[in-house]
Amino acid sequence: MTRKRNDSHSTEFGLWLREQPEIASERGYVATNIDYLWQNYRTNQWLLLEEKRYGRRPARWQATIFEMLNWCAEHHPHFCGFYVLVFEHTCPDDGRMWLNGKEITTVELIDLLQFKQYRTGAYDASVEEAGKE
Repeated sequence: MTRKRNDSHSTEFGLWLREQPEIASERGYVATNIDYLWQNYRTNQWLLLEEKRYGRRPARWQATIFEMLNWCAEHHPHFCGFYVLVFEHTCPDDGRMWLNGKEITTVELIDLLQFKQYRTGAYDASVEEAGKE
């Protein structure tokens, strides 16, 4: 049986999906959402951003999907990367934060969101996992 959500953020469709035995996770089916596709519509620059709270990091199966999406997106000329943003608590204002495993400041986050500083190259889940200790 597909694992139940442990929060209250699902939609009715999401709840329905989890109840269908024909597409249960033990049959190989998984789904994940992406928290943000961030874009500057004037420059066409864009990035993918996954938010995690309370120091949590993506599960290995989710990181594998993120690596696949990053690989696909790298072929777009305005793609500026896939990032996992981990908050110590819930947001930049209430604790520390890490971007792909590297501790960053609010200024660095704003720079990323303004596309002033971003990285190119593949999302690497092993770097993200090793960074936050």
